[in-house]
Amino acid sequence: MSGQPVGPTRSDPPRPDPPRPDLATLTGVRSGKGSYYRAYVRSDERLQQAVRAMDSISRALVRTVQGPRGLLEEVVRAVGTHLAAEWVVLALADGQLPGARPRFLVLHRDGVPVDDERLLPPPVRRELGAVRAGHARHTDDSGWVRVPMSLEGRPIGSLAARHGLAVDPEPSDLSVLRILANQAAVSLHTSEQYQAGVALHRRAQRVYDEAQAQARDLALRTDELRRVEQRLLLAHQREIVDAERHRIARELHDSVTQYVLSAGMQLEVARGELAALGAGAATATVSVATAKQLAAQAVEQLRRAIYALSQSSRDTVSTLPELLADVAEHHRGHLKVQVRVEGDVQGLPADADHEIARAVAEALFNTATHARATRAVVRLRYAPDELRVHVADDGCGDPTTLSRVLRVQRTDTSGRHRGLANIESRVLELGGRIAFRRARLGGVRIELRVPLPIDLPATAGTISGLLDTAASATPRPSVPPVHDHPGSTA
Repeated sequence: MSGQPVGPTRSDPPRPDPPRPDLATLTGVRSGKGSYYRAYVRSDERLQQAVRAMDSISRALVRTVQGPRGLLEEVVRAVGTHLAAEWVVLALADGQLPGARPRFLVLHRDGVPVDDERLLPPPVRRELGAVRAGHARHTDDSGWVRVPMSLEGRPIGSLAARHGLAVDPEPSDLSVLRILANQAAVSLHTSEQYQAGVALHRRAQRVYDEAQAQARDLALRTDELRRVEQRLLLAHQREIVDAERHRIARELHDSVTQYVLSAGMQLEVARGELAALGAGAATATVSVATAKQLAAQAVEQLRRAIYALSQSSRDTVSTLPELLADVAEHHRGHLKVQVRVEGDVQGLPADADHEIARAVAEALFNTATHARATRAVVRLRYAPDELRVHVADDGCGDPTTLSRVLRVQRTDTSGRHRGLANIESRVLELGGRIAFRRARLGGVRIELRVPLPIDLPATAGTISGLLDTAASATPRPSVPPVHDHPGSTA
């Protein structure tokens, strides 16, 4: 038997072929239940819908400029798509997050989100009323499904939908709805905080506006009080100055005028005695007659001064332009004077007003007496940082000559010929300077420049000296008058 070949014999049965693999075995989708694959497909579709819902919510989260409404609209749309819902209702319970807006949002399958309850059909209004009342139910027989909106563990409202699914929503669907509801709760809470911040901001703005209005009113009242104080100060100054003017007028009338009159009478007696001496005293007689005439003129000037001093100062004279107008008025009898003011008039200390006015008066007197002028123009110009006063005339003066005369007067200690030096000293005490120019009128222009604001020195001036009743006040040194010598060149 060892030499015979080994192989199948007719008596052996045939072997069966191995089984061929089918598609169901390869994919693993094979079950005794025919609905297994359909369930898998439906679950996958639900998962894809949930992913799309989360994606729409993520896009809505970055739309912060639109406020919470944009996110809430994305939430109700995502719920409507996920559950194929006919109606979706998102609402806060009454008393929860009172500052949040909107309080509810309803979406129809074919419409847009609305927040007007009057536009809803009765079934939806009933569901909305149930959510507002705080009823916590998840499903019912009418096809509504609801999940609560929670914030820090407490319910603040609900997200409800009337789904259009063939079967009831699964637990995964409810999980998606809870995620969406909580996102809406956080957004509404943020909305309330934002509204509270806006309300606080408006309240703060309102308080700030009221404070600003009160500050403006206080500033106006302060300005009014300052003006009243200035008027009272000027009235007090005028009262004191008027009293001093009347006292000086009485002194001139009772003493100086009487002495001058007596001198004139004695000159008349001397003239009669000289006339009796004959031709030898003719020259002396002429001199005495001239002296008598000068005495008569002096009496007339004294009477005018007494009359002027007896008149009370006008209540309207309170600013430098008005003081200059008053000075010009006194010179209009022998000189045509114009006063021009440029710029916004600024209040100056009383001493500064009067010192500048007296300096202009000195300049006008020199113009009328020594320059043989017929016309003068006083120009007052207010600049932000400087006060300029120009006194121009049409006389025969020369700027170079006036500058030389001023240099001489600075060193003159005799008390005479100090008109220009007195003008300069007044301006220097105010921190200013003086200059001489050729005027367009043909004569001389005296320029006074004083920096603003004016810082008066500690030494009391004319007006402040009158007002100062303290025993320690330092009196202002007397200044010789500018027009005490008819031969002065100014």
